[in-house]
Amino acid sequence: MSSSDPEKVVSKLHELHREVDARTGPLTHLHKNRLQCKKGCFDCCVDHLTVFEIEAERIKRGSPHVLTMTPHPEGKCAFLNSHGACRVYENRPYVCRTQGFPLRWLEEDEEEDALLEYRDICPLNEEGDPLVELAEEHCWTLGAVEGQLASLQIEFGGPALKRVALRDLFHKPSGS
Repeated sequence: MSSSDPEKVVSKLHELHREVDARTGPLTHLHKNRLQCKKGCFDCCVDHLTVFEIEAERIKRGSPHVLTMTPHPEGKCAFLNSHGACRVYENRPYVCRTQGFPLRWLEEDEEEDALLEYRDICPLNEEGDPLVELAEEHCWTLGAVEGQLASLQIEFGGPALKRVALRDLFHKPSGS
């Protein structure tokens, strides 16, 4: 661990997640007719998701009882229950807080010396205005929050890009 107080860093993560939730609220309202994401929809809850160690720590601290349960069978997120609901919803990581929204990100095209904009959305939420016609502010822009998470990860004492598989958070039975 770094010299930073782990409690303070986890508290900063809670605040960042609250900010993300506040910023996604207007997107939820704006896209209410398009978003099919509801309790029980778990098409995007895929297996082998990884999160920053700091977000894994939030799950460990906020939902320790879940980590003693049997994970959801492989093929879907380990944190789903038998009805497809998230067992760590209050402590879910950033990627789960923004899933389903129209996403946009910029990538550098070195050959053209330009930034290219890309957009994507869950196939279940495609119906509606074409993504290319949406104003920037009507999409969730990737990049800034990921940078903040990387900074928190460093402050927590880990390498900026080190990730943890969600399935690996579950307690392994003795002898495994």
